[in-house]
Amino acid sequence: MTGARPGSDGDDDTSLRTRGNGPDTEPPAASPWRPGRGPVVCLGETMAAMAPAPPHTLDGAESLRLSVAGAESNVAMYLADLGLPVSWLSAVGDDALGRRVRAAVEGAGVDVSGVRTDPARPTGLLLKDPGAAGTRVHYYRQGSAASALGPDVLDDARVGGAALLHLTGVTPALSPSCRALVERALDTPRARRTHAVSFDVNHRPALWPPDTAPAVLRDLADRADIVFVGLDEAQELWGAGLSEADVRRLLSGPRVLVVKDGGRGATAFTERGVCTVPALAAKVVEPVGAGDAFAAGFLAGLWRSTDLTRALRLGHITAASALKVVGDHGPLPDGDTVEAMLALTERDWCRAPAR
Repeated sequence: MTGARPGSDGDDDTSLRTRGNGPDTEPPAASPWRPGRGPVVCLGETMAAMAPAPPHTLDGAESLRLSVAGAESNVAMYLADLGLPVSWLSAVGDDALGRRVRAAVEGAGVDVSGVRTDPARPTGLLLKDPGAAGTRVHYYRQGSAASALGPDVLDDARVGGAALLHLTGVTPALSPSCRALVERALDTPRARRTHAVSFDVNHRPALWPPDTAPAVLRDLADRADIVFVGLDEAQELWGAGLSEADVRRLLSGPRVLVVKDGGRGATAFTERGVCTVPALAAKVVEPVGAGDAFAAGFLAGLWRSTDLTRALRLGHITAASALKVVGDHGPLPDGDTVEAMLALTERDWCRAPAR
């Protein structure tokens, strides 16, 4: 595990606009860049989700469990769990599933007052099919309410007042208007942004026409401030033999790049160095949602102005809570347990099980 320069107490409330766009514009003693402390907005589609209870597969189950699933709302719910002020922007249909989605996200402590209700389009639906080789996901989201979102959603006052906007690579795959939305969010040069932009590559091959995702996702990711990508998905998108350092060379633009290597660990690259933290040993019930949980934990760590090691640890702790449940959103350990785990020595962290 590689250590990271700790954040200084005086940096906590420094806004993005006063930080400049690189180390040459920062004071020599400044800690690695982080977004300002303020509200977070997560923007993207959330669907109703149906899945059999483990260990059943979809074709053998006699009943299905109804929940909600969406990368961006997963992040929002975990950020709320971790005490951050967060809003979710999206659209749902004027139907029972849309009401279920809205209530579930709101029930987790997320502001959903900016979520639109579309009277003409339905709420998306997905079916999870767990199996020995992993979980297959079947989407029924074409023509959904959220697929009709466009750049105008960025005019919402919540975005204007945010310190951080979180997006994923799912949204530009949904429709031309959704891709235009993400393009607009990333068009403003970093030095002129009033809020930071976080982007999780979140490659979903089933949503993309053949041979289009690699170039689009690389371009979008390289324009964000904070980027999350799995090493396996980077290898699938941009080259089978890529290492974490290779991914950084491909995505040199982000101020912070986090490359996740499954159950092994995660590495954060910044302008001031590299920090790697091993993952916690955890029993996996269902892996879907763990990447979103990790992103939320890491972002919460940056928001709190902790050092990169603690931010990565908080990502792993949060991800472990998602691994333990069939749904995408599991309960976090209590605050005292989290703080104790963040304070562990390097040796004890490497031996610690997920709580």
